[in-house]
Amino acid sequence: MNKIKVINEPSELVPMLRSVDTPVKREVLKEVTLEWRTLGQIEEKFGPEGRDALIFFEKMKLVETRWLSVDGNYPEKSYHSYYTSFSINAQWPVYEISDVLAAAMMDAKEFDEIEAKILKELGSTGRFSGDVAETLGLTSTMLKSLVRRSVKMDYRGHRIEPIKEE
Repeated sequence: MNKIKVINEPSELVPMLRSVDTPVKREVLKEVTLEWRTLGQIEEKFGPEGRDALIFFEKMKLVETRWLSVDGNYPEKSYHSYYTSFSINAQWPVYEISDVLAAAMMDAKEFDEIEAKILKELGSTGRFSGDVAETLGLTSTMLKSLVRRSVKMDYRGHRIEPIKEE
């Protein structure tokens, strides 16, 4: 079955751009597009960076999961690309798309600093996104793009909440 991801909001571009921003992420994405792969298989082939890529893809809802028995062992969680193609509506105001591209292409050190500030604002329970944007002096598009880039927080309606470790 063909599943198409329709991107209607500019900040939805961030996960797409970040999903191919390193050679390992590109290769892991290709790998899970072709076949179901377990975390162990990806980690064996690509190391810890491959594991991190899968966690990122799962948070970004780019992969689906199922339990798969490999070599007669206990079932393991396996991953496969959720979408077969993307449809992008690319008509947005310049001020919005510039925030999106800045968040997606921001260097890791700068992003880590801003991510830490956002997480500090959220506390353990989360906060209304408008309050966080106002406190940190960010546009709502920039904040949304930064949150979509992060694997440590996510939107729940109009609130931003930290993701609890499993």
